[in-house]
Amino acid sequence: MNLNVNETLYTQISEVNATMYKVCIAIPTPTTSDGIWGGQISGRTPLKSFLPLFDLQVIVIYAVTFICQYFLKHLNFPVFISQMLAGLILGSSIQQETVVKYKLMLFPYGSQEVLTSITSIGYAFFMFLTTVQMDFSMITRTGCKPWAIAMIGLAAPLVFCIPTFLIFHTQFHGLMGYAVKDLHIVLLSQTVLSTAVIASLLNELKITNSELGRLALSSVLVSDLVTTTITSFTTALTESNEVKHLVVNLVALVALCIFILFVCRPAMFWIIKQTPEGRAVKDGYIYLIISMVLVSGWVVVQIEQDFILGPFIFGLAVPEGPPLGSALVKKLNVFCTCLLLPIFVTCSVMKTDLSFKYLSAVSSVVIIVLVIVTHLLKITACTVVALYCKMPFKDALALALILNAKGIVEVGLYNGLYDAKVITVETYGIMMLSIMIAACIVKWSVKYLYDPSRKYAGYQTRNIMSLTADSELKVIACIHKQCHISSIIDVLDLCCPTTEQPIIVDVLHLIELVGRCTPIFISHRLQRTTSETFSHKSYSDEIILTFDFYALDNPGAVTAQAYTSISQANLMHDDVCQLALDKVASIIILPFHQKLSADGEIEFDDKNIRSLNCKVLEIAPCSVGILVSRATFQSGSQVRLAMVFLGGKDDREAFCLAKRAMRNPRISLVVYHIVHKEYMPDIEDVIDKDTLEDIQQAHSSLENVSYRQIIANDGQELSAFLRDIVDGHDFFIVGRRHGISSPQIHGLSDWSEFSELGVIGDLLASTDFGIRASLLVVQQQVKDE
Repeated sequence: MNLNVNETLYTQISEVNATMYKVCIAIPTPTTSDGIWGGQISGRTPLKSFLPLFDLQVIVIYAVTFICQYFLKHLNFPVFISQMLAGLILGSSIQQETVVKYKLMLFPYGSQEVLTSITSIGYAFFMFLTTVQMDFSMITRTGCKPWAIAMIGLAAPLVFCIPTFLIFHTQFHGLMGYAVKDLHIVLLSQTVLSTAVIASLLNELKITNSELGRLALSSVLVSDLVTTTITSFTTALTESNEVKHLVVNLVALVALCIFILFVCRPAMFWIIKQTPEGRAVKDGYIYLIISMVLVSGWVVVQIEQDFILGPFIFGLAVPEGPPLGSALVKKLNVFCTCLLLPIFVTCSVMKTDLSFKYLSAVSSVVIIVLVIVTHLLKITACTVVALYCKMPFKDALALALILNAKGIVEVGLYNGLYDAKVITVETYGIMMLSIMIAACIVKWSVKYLYDPSRKYAGYQTRNIMSLTADSELKVIACIHKQCHISSIIDVLDLCCPTTEQPIIVDVLHLIELVGRCTPIFISHRLQRTTSETFSHKSYSDEIILTFDFYALDNPGAVTAQAYTSISQANLMHDDVCQLALDKVASIIILPFHQKLSADGEIEFDDKNIRSLNCKVLEIAPCSVGILVSRATFQSGSQVRLAMVFLGGKDDREAFCLAKRAMRNPRISLVVYHIVHKEYMPDIEDVIDKDTLEDIQQAHSSLENVSYRQIIANDGQELSAFLRDIVDGHDFFIVGRRHGISSPQIHGLSDWSEFSELGVIGDLLASTDFGIRASLLVVQQQVKDE
C-alpha cells in the first residue's frame, strides 16, 4: 500500500510483498512542532509531530466519548459502552469518503501505535489495581457454594463444545477455512470470568453489598484465579518448542510467584508497620511499588507470558485496604483508570472493521452461534447450581447473568490476541460487538430481576409503639466517627434501660471502602471467640471497648454487640438495613451528617452520611431516628428533655421513646402538644388523644414529667414558640412527618433545608435558630400494607 503524505507520520511507506513494507522515517522523530506556520519548511507541523497529534487525538476521543455517554446514560447503558462506540465511530467501520479523509489526517498510519502503547500502561495498572483490591483470603474463607457455581460454570461449556469441535472438525474446517482456529479461542474467552468486570458491574448496579453481590464476587474470584493459573501454564506449553525451554519458563514463573509472595509481600507489610497510624504512606514507597509493577511485567514477557500477568500477580501480593492498598488506588486511579484506560478501550475498538469487506457470512454465523450457545450453557449451568443451593429462581438467574458479563478486560484480551495475529479481523469485530451486546443485556436483565431493597419491605410490625411494657428494646446504633460514640450513649441513656425493660444494642461502625473491591462485614464477637482472628488491629477497637464497658456498667439492662462494615459509601445502607432485618430491631439510630458544636457552629459536613440517612429512611425495615448532637450529658446531671407533639404516626413513635425516659428521675420531661385553635378532629386526632393520656396522667403523679398544650395557628407562631423554649432544654425528640394538612406547620416547609429531618426537626437543627440542645428526629416504620 502506497500512502500519500497526509495518511502517515512516516516519510514514505511502500509495499514490498504481502507481508513486508518498506518504511522511511526521519531521525530524530519530530516530537514537538514549530507551530502551524513555522513548520512548513522543517516539516514539523502539528499533524506531523507526535506530541501535538497525541494531544489532539486524546481531545477528540474524549469529546466523542462524552457525546455518546450523554445520550446513553439515560438508557442505563454500561459506562464503557460509550468508549467502545467512540472507537467504532473513529475507526475504520465507517467508510464514508469525507469522514475517512479527516480520520486519516487525525489518525495517520503510525500514530495509533504511539497512542496504544501509552494508554496500554493504563490497562496494565487497571489490572494491577483490580487485584490490589481483591481480598485473597476469600478463597480460604468462602463456602462450597461459590466454588460449585464457579467450577461448574467454567466446565459446562467446555464439556459440551470441545467434543463437538473434535467430532465435526472436518465440517467446520470446510465451512470456515483458516478461521476455524478461532473457535477454540472464542470458546475459552467466553467461558472465563474477570473479577474487574464483575466488580464494576455490581458497582454500577449498586448491589455490591447485597447477598447476591457478595456471592457473585466470591464465585468470580475463584474462577479468575483458576483460569489465570491454567492460562499461564497453557501459554508456557504453547510458546515452548523444546522441553528444556518449557521447564525453564515454568521454573521462572514459579520462582517469580515465590519471590513476590515471600519477599515483596513481607516487605509491604514492613512498609505498613513503618507508617504511623492515621498517616499516609511515604511517596517513595509508592513509587518503588509502581516501579516493581512495571518490572514484574517485563519479567513475565521474558518468560513468554502476557505482560498483564506480572501486574496481576504483584497486585495480589499487596495488602488490600488502608494504608497501602488505598494509597496505591488513590495515587493511580485518576491517571491510569480514569484518563488512560478509556482511551485504551477506544483505541482497541478502532481496530474493528465492520465494513463487511472482511466478513464471511458462514464464518460469522458459526462464531455468533458459538457465542450464543456458550452463554446459554453457562447461564443454564450456573442457574441450576444456584437453584440446587436453594436460591430463589429470579436471584439464581440474576447471578447466572452476572457471571456472564463482559467488559474492559475482554476488550484488552481480544486486542492482545488481534495484535499477535492469533485471531482474524473478522473474529475480532464480532467479539467486540458481542462484548457490547452481552454487557447491555446483563445489566438491563439483572436490574429488572433483582431488587435488593425488596427484602426490607415492612410487612411485619417492627417499631417501638408495638412493643409491650416488658419487651426488650432492640436498637441498631450506627457510628461513622469517634465523636458519635458519646452522643449514641446519651440516646441509650434516655431510653432508660433496666433489668425489667432491657436494651439490646447492636453497634455498627461504618467505614468507607477504599483500596479493595470486596466489602467486609465483621462481627467482633465472632472475631474474639473464634481462632480465625484478623491479624491486624481492629478498625473499631475504641467503639468495642466503649460499649463493652457500657454494658458492664448496666448489668442485665444493656447487651451490646459491635460490628464493622467496610463498604462503598453509596452502598452502606444495605448493611444497615440487613443488620436491622437480621436482629429484628425496633429502631435504627443514625448520626446527622453535620457535626454541630454547642454554640451551633458546623464542625464538619459529610454528604455521604446524608445520602446514607436518606436511603435508610426510604427502605428501613423498622423505625429510624436521626440524631443531631451538639453537647453530651454530664454524668449525674439533670437532663431537660422536651417532646414536641403535633400528631401523626411519627410523633406517636417519638412519644413512645420519650415515655421510656420519664421513668428516670434524672430526666425532666416536658411534652409540648401543639394544637390549632379551630382544628376539626379526625381519626388521627382520636389516636393521638389516646396516646397522650399516659403523659397527662403522669403529669399529675410524677414530679419530673410535665404536659403543656400550646396553641399555634400557623408556622410563624410555632416558630416563635420554639425559639422561646430552645434555651430551656438539653434534648429534643420530635417526629419527622406530621401530615401535609397540619396548619401548625403551614409555611415552614418552604424554608426546610434538610428534608430528612422533617419540618420541625429542620427548624430546630438550623444554625440560625441558636439552639444548643441535641435533637432526635424519629420516623416510624414505613409498612407495605
